Amino acid sequence: MRRAFTSLVGAVIEAWQELRVHRTRVLLSLIGVAVAVCSLTTVVALGDIVQQASEELSERQSGRPASLYVSAYSNDGAPVDSSTMDATWTETLARYDIDYGSRVLQTTQAVPFTTGVVQVQTQAVDQPYGEMHRVRLTEGAWFGPDDDALLAPTLVVNQIFWERLGSPDLLTHPTVELGAQGGSPGTTAVIVGVYPVASYETEPAMFMLVDHLAAMEAASSTVTVEDPYAGSTQYEMWVPPAISDQLMEIVKRDFSSALATPGGGTGGIQVDVYRQDYAQYGDDPFLVTKLVVGGIAVLVLLLGALGLVNIALVTVKQRVREIGIRRSFGATAGRVFFAVMMESVVATIAAGAVGVIAAILIVQNPFTMDLVGQGLVSDFPPFPAEAALLGLLAATVVGALAGLLPALVAVRVKVIDAIRY
Repeated sequence: MRRAFTSLVGAVIEAWQELRVHRTRVLLSLIGVAVAVCSLTTVVALGDIVQQASEELSERQSGRPASLYVSAYSNDGAPVDSSTMDATWTETLARYDIDYGSRVLQTTQAVPFTTGVVQVQTQAVDQPYGEMHRVRLTEGAWFGPDDDALLAPTLVVNQIFWERLGSPDLLTHPTVELGAQGGSPGTTAVIVGVYPVASYETEPAMFMLVDHLAAMEAASSTVTVEDPYAGSTQYEMWVPPAISDQLMEIVKRDFSSALATPGGGTGGIQVDVYRQDYAQYGDDPFLVTKLVVGGIAVLVLLLGALGLVNIALVTVKQRVREIGIRRSFGATAGRVFFAVMMESVVATIAAGAVGVIAAILIVQNPFTMDLVGQGLVSDFPPFPAEAALLGLLAATVVGALAGLLPALVAVRVKVIDAIRY
């Protein structure tokens, strides 16, 4: 074991000395490897960012894994008792110690702007909704845990809404009148946060708390809904994926029992509990993205490896005299084979290290993050260690493969060849 280790160290030192002697030729041959490893590592790392962006976009739309949605409807079209639904919902969250649960109700609110009164699309939610759906804010903050106890409703509005008000400083607690139309007084609400909008959005929108909306409905009749189906409340909860299937059956049973009529049965009321988050579609819904990224990375690396093989073969042809002289002094075929291969391996590892460093600088650059993230990523992943290790491993494998054929050619060199050259 000690002899093998000593031989390995000696071969590495000898390979490094040869690289220093032929550094100009080696430098030219390794540029392609460094670029290929940099490309490979960059593509893999950027793939993680793209996956993170896809996950966050999906979570904003349908919730984090695992998000359970509860709905109930009557077969005869009669409305389901909302007070019973709310009470059962609250009891379910407390019974199973679920911290993240939210009611969601789509409505519209009349809001006066300088250009006139606009029916603003409004999403009434509970405070945990912001964390459940990764709501991003550009100004201010999301609703606080105790905001539902405030007398004045609080609002989180979109960028368009905020700009139509003149982009007021949120520290001044800007207010708007909700439901003020036809000369009738409205409800004063305070804006506490602003969230960004997509490029295709052109109308103002906002979030408010369900309890504030309920209080406004009780005090005024000016609240309207956006369509005939919008008045129903949606119930959702964020639970650990490992228990989601079991919990769906339990929640469905509890709601069915709570909505049952005194004579038995649910009176034609159907309860559904289902998932809508992206993780329900399989263990790895982004497998296709990973395969495409991996395919591109392998193609880039193969192109770099082919270039290195060609240059290594030319280099060995030019070193026939040197190798023949070494054989005349007693160098065995195995020693020549290992020395030539180690030159390639040591060189590509050095080039791979340079490529990985360059990839880190490229990926972690703020400009690159903004360009790739496109405003969709709030939690940028750190540079993946597996991408750096993959780059170094790929450089080692490429060096071994690229050195294999030249090493075989070098083994066939005889002493007489040194005289010819």
